[in-house]
Amino acid sequence: MAGNPRNGRRYRSLTARQRAKGLPCWLCGKAIAYWITGPEAGKHPDAFTLDHALPLSRGGDLHDEANARSAHRRCNSARGNRMEFQQHGRASRRW
Repeated sequence: MAGNPRNGRRYRSLTARQRAKGLPCWLCGKAIAYWITGPEAGKHPDAFTLDHALPLSRGGDLHDEANARSAHRRCNSARGNRMEFQQHGRASRRW
């Protein structure tokens, strides 16, 4: 049984190169907390994650640098595998 391809050297290298760019989240445009690393990064909503413009489940290439994007964990999770993403702010209390 093959291992998880996201644990491979090529994927970790791509993630490191994308992180080093220090770009804002491509989904919401806000700054990413790149200083959050290690185990806490897997839980923090503002932490960096590598997102793919063309989701892997829709034919995107796991190792394609042109498909790699920097995103917040929360934005990446909210987008899921949809091609478009609309960030919703908090609802106004005045209706």
